[in-house]
Amino acid sequence: MLNKVLIVGAGLIGGSFALALKAAGAAAKVTGLGRSPASMARALELGIIDEVAATPADAMRGADLVLIAAPVGQTGAILASLLPYLEAGTIITDAGSTKGDVVAAARAALGERVAQFVPGHPIAGRETNGPDAAIVDLYRGKKTVLTPLPENPPAAVERVAAAWQACGAIVHRLSAQEHDTVFASVSHLPHLLAYALVDDVAHKPHSALLFQYAASGFRDFTRIAGSSPEMWRDISLANQTALLAELDDYLAQLTRMRTMLIERDGASLEAVYANARRARCRWIEAIETAEAPAPAASEE
Repeated sequence: MLNKVLIVGAGLIGGSFALALKAAGAAAKVTGLGRSPASMARALELGIIDEVAATPADAMRGADLVLIAAPVGQTGAILASLLPYLEAGTIITDAGSTKGDVVAAARAALGERVAQFVPGHPIAGRETNGPDAAIVDLYRGKKTVLTPLPENPPAAVERVAAAWQACGAIVHRLSAQEHDTVFASVSHLPHLLAYALVDDVAHKPHSALLFQYAASGFRDFTRIAGSSPEMWRDISLANQTALLAELDDYLAQLTRMRTMLIERDGASLEAVYANARRARCRWIEAIETAEAPAPAASEE
């Protein structure tokens, strides 16, 4: 049981974390702190948080665990604002989608107190934002990656891991560099591509006609382009090196497929499509297996 949890940014990610902890009986009190009074008021109205802190000092007083659920570009400034009120027993974590920049920001802001910061990233989300988007089961059966620092005491890492497990998440651990390399490929590049496609269609002179006939395939491929532009701007710039490497690989693949089209090389196109289909089916099967609820214990 955590006596007090502070959520900095009670939107989709922070709000869902708060709801899940409360539903699990893992937090006695959840306090909210944010830059938008309207969002904080809405989170309070929805029961996501129990109180809104007026100042960082009030927010941090007696906090066992702090979750920073804000765009990664704000991490350093948020940590700096909390540092004067950071109590010895408080552990801070985050939910940022990049980790190298977050670790650097934490070291710069916290200095010798960085041992009290355990970086994290829940691998779950929706394309909607704000307190109204928060749901109690967002993390159930989903992965949360922790990228602990060498300075972190095992008990600090365990406190963060236990909180995510109380939310129903499956906790994994990677280094910050491993994390950013992996997610540049499977998360950051797909978001960039979705935004690029919708922006391209929107700028065409006959965009209204195109959108009129866009159906489920276009909707599914571009769903993530409905996510927060501010958040994904920060993520793209924060993971620039790894994202550029993945983008270059993808551009090379597109160039190869463009040549196949020019040469009417149907066999090669089909081979790419078939390999992609097999890989996706294997991935879906693995995901469904990992997320399947544990069988109920039999009664004897």
